[in-house]
Amino acid sequence: MAQSVGIKDVARAAGVSVGTVSNVINRPDTVAGETRARVLSAIDRLGYVRSESARQLRAGRSRIMGLLVLDMGNPFFVDVARGAERAAREAGLGVMVCNSAQNAAEEAEYLSLFAEQRVRGVLLTPADATGRNIETFRRHGIPFVLVDRVAEGTTECSVSVDDVAGGALAVRHLVDAGHRSIAYVSGPPGLNQVRDRRTGALTALAEAGLGPEALRELPTERLDVAAGRDAGARLLGLADRPTAVFCANDLLALGVLQAMYAAGVAVPDELAIVGYDDIEFAAAAAVPLTSVRQPAVTLGALAAGLLLEETEQGEGPKTHEHRRVVLQPELVVRRSSLVAR
Repeated sequence: MAQSVGIKDVARAAGVSVGTVSNVINRPDTVAGETRARVLSAIDRLGYVRSESARQLRAGRSRIMGLLVLDMGNPFFVDVARGAERAAREAGLGVMVCNSAQNAAEEAEYLSLFAEQRVRGVLLTPADATGRNIETFRRHGIPFVLVDRVAEGTTECSVSVDDVAGGALAVRHLVDAGHRSIAYVSGPPGLNQVRDRRTGALTALAEAGLGPEALRELPTERLDVAAGRDAGARLLGLADRPTAVFCANDLLALGVLQAMYAAGVAVPDELAIVGYDDIEFAAAAAVPLTSVRQPAVTLGALAAGLLLEETEQGEGPKTHEHRRVVLQPELVVRRSSLVAR
């Protein structure tokens, strides 16, 4: 196995001191032109690459921002990552993206990795409903911003979307279309987003004079297409099947749509479907999907901006104030919910 080339190797090849090589790399204007050219020639010949991690340890400031999301298989979080990466790149930073897979244990491992790597800061969509992982990570003193989650009971920044309003938008649309019995394909009950969207759904029903019994909840262990297909099968087995279904995200809604298609149930004639997130695949589905749009790219960019604002302050007085930014969702109506009953 080839050994990596170090700064001492470059100094030896160029016939200069290690300090001179360091100056050529970091402060080239302080080195005479002939000496600088000899060192650069040695660097090129040997294939030397500066150790960024070592430089960061000496400087005490990393150029890496951590991003830990619930599910990189969900295009919503891909868009969040794209927004965060764009903001980080403009500030000269990189982003280390990790996927907790909605698993608290994996989340804890990645947060530990971020601490070991001494990242500049972390953007985090929590998977651990207990908050213990956050409490443990807070001890490292690394700034973090909560993404797609309101910072309740904490002093950190957060950027989220009003999921109560989003749930209300979805179910109000279905009620206005004439539906009086609606299923809610929810997801893991420990996720705040799932609970908030259900609260919004119940609020819309109450506005229409309908009780909570008008919402039939079908929980799932995950927020993916397979879980949606399973929920769709359970929905088909109900004796008094609801006429509409609101899903906690678009992947669940696409799974329900697949289950209906396989069973020969017409959407929206026999069952109206509304999803959440408005991922790219929503509009491209066999029956274009009505969905509650979240500004995912903006979400990621704003969260990264808050983290940069907090971490780019020098040693002087701190002027950063933690903030909770709440964005508003938007209902995008397509064919999957257009037929009134």
